[in-house]
Amino acid sequence: MQFRLRPLYDLGAYGAALCLCLICTLITAQILGRLTDMAAEQLGLDSLGLAIPGLSDISGFLLVGASFLGLAYTFVNGGHIRVTLLIGNLPPKIRVFIELWCLSLALLLASYLAFFEYRLLADSIAFNETSYGLVPIPLWIPQGVMLVGTLLFCLALLEAWVSTLVIALTRPTTFQVDDSGHE
Repeated sequence: MQFRLRPLYDLGAYGAALCLCLICTLITAQILGRLTDMAAEQLGLDSLGLAIPGLSDISGFLLVGASFLGLAYTFVNGGHIRVTLLIGNLPPKIRVFIELWCLSLALLLASYLAFFEYRLLADSIAFNETSYGLVPIPLWIPQGVMLVGTLLFCLALLEAWVSTLVIALTRPTTFQVDDSGHE
């Protein structure tokens, strides 16, 4: 399957990678800070207090960003788990319609998720909600990233759905699914 919006999905993957790199950087800085504090105490000096407040909250929000921003990229590259045991041996003419049904269900569920993420985001903005951790982070930031990732995933599902529908209606006997789970 040829995804025409692949550069957009790749952009989401870069965002996910950036989130993971930030997690790694923050945790490394925290470890180095603790080691520096321990070394200072061993030398009889005062602790420097080199800790990052709210690191677990920030890392958790970055992990959410990495997870959601990577959804579309993972889908278009066949990285999501697919159970094809039942439909793998069906004739292409039947398998294309089952694939279309599965994509429809996935698109419906992802759209439902995006709708309620949007409502959650709107509430967080309206009520100026922040996290409860040591560092009050506006909740619209991680929720906005979640919504962007889910919308990218919906777009990828829609693109796959349209492509599969065209095959189902024009040439269903030619439908083939490769190892990545795409036609």
